[in-house]
Amino acid sequence: MADYGKREYRNVFAEIGKSEEEIDKRLAEIMETFFEKEGEKVFFRVGEDMAYIEDTGNLDARTEGMSYGMMFCVQMDRKEDFDRLWKWAKTYMWMDEGENEGYFAWSCAPDGKKNAYGPAPDGEEFFAMALFFAAHRWGNGSGIFDYEREAREILRACLHKGENGRPGCPMWNHDNHQILFVPGISFTDPSYHLPHFYELFALWADPEDRDFWIKAAEASREYLALACHPVTGMSAEYAEFDGQPVKKVPWGKDRHDWFFSDSYRTVANIGLDYEWFGVDKGQRGAAERLQRFLGVERREDPFRIYEVDGRVIERGALHPTAITATTAQGALAVPERLDGDELSQAGQMARMWVERFWNQPMQTGKYRYYDNCLYLFAFLALSGKYRIWE
Repeated sequence: MADYGKREYRNVFAEIGKSEEEIDKRLAEIMETFFEKEGEKVFFRVGEDMAYIEDTGNLDARTEGMSYGMMFCVQMDRKEDFDRLWKWAKTYMWMDEGENEGYFAWSCAPDGKKNAYGPAPDGEEFFAMALFFAAHRWGNGSGIFDYEREAREILRACLHKGENGRPGCPMWNHDNHQILFVPGISFTDPSYHLPHFYELFALWADPEDRDFWIKAAEASREYLALACHPVTGMSAEYAEFDGQPVKKVPWGKDRHDWFFSDSYRTVANIGLDYEWFGVDKGQRGAAERLQRFLGVERREDPFRIYEVDGRVIERGALHPTAITATTAQGALAVPERLDGDELSQAGQMARMWVERFWNQPMQTGKYRYYDNCLYLFAFLALSGKYRIWE
């Protein structure tokens, strides 16, 4: 397990010359847009004590967005909104019976009706991490607001479903310690791999599971080095346990072996993991390769859909703002300050992406939800405000 403790967090915006006043003002504007601004927000309060994050492209609430929203709230000290989101998730998304009891339905309508009765594991891992941070920042309450107990229960289900007569399947493969795309499936999603979370789960989850989480952190870093292309740094949306893109999914004909949507998060996760723990198993180089490929080979028009080897296969990415945000967040994996006079080529490219992101406005319109979630994560991370709460 990597060492961690109280530490300084890089403020990459300050490294490129932005003042604290500029950074704080910009972050306040982003939070206002995301949580409050009519016609642009994705956060919606319900009654006196609940709220949901809406996927504005699909008009539903997803565990992805709900757990992201909780992470934003704990990082920015918005306890009331955190509790609203968590109560909505536990009230409408959590399943207390059947094969998936103990998990959260990945999609619900804005009125709370479940659109599906299956989970998406990235939601569970973000719920658990946000809850642990809430416990450490604000202290535990009672009932569902006993945050630490709730986090441990989520992780217990993720690892032990199917044991001792409990129905269903776990969310991690116990042989290779990799997270699954969905329980019971035999492949993964590179963007679900969050070794920086697993390092902390190894400290705070049930004691009997802590060795598993240590191994999961190591396995995920090694996996990300395999899953990211050796030239472009791109990963597929879904990939086999050896890192190769999944060519066919069992439920339809849609492609998920390309660099698209889910894939954009991978480099952001690599950046944040390196910022928090500074451990490199070969995954760090993927951030440099992606920044170089999109910033040099595709400098004038990077916002396309790609094969993982960089071949353009369609015009126009659905989430161009997300590409800018996550690629910029990868600068955290470039271990040199960006304010030096003699930057390496990697440092120069990282600085270019951070400046490009600073100048990129938030997404507007129907598909703003996903882009602006990743935009807010990137801004928090690059300003040194996406932190471990212990």
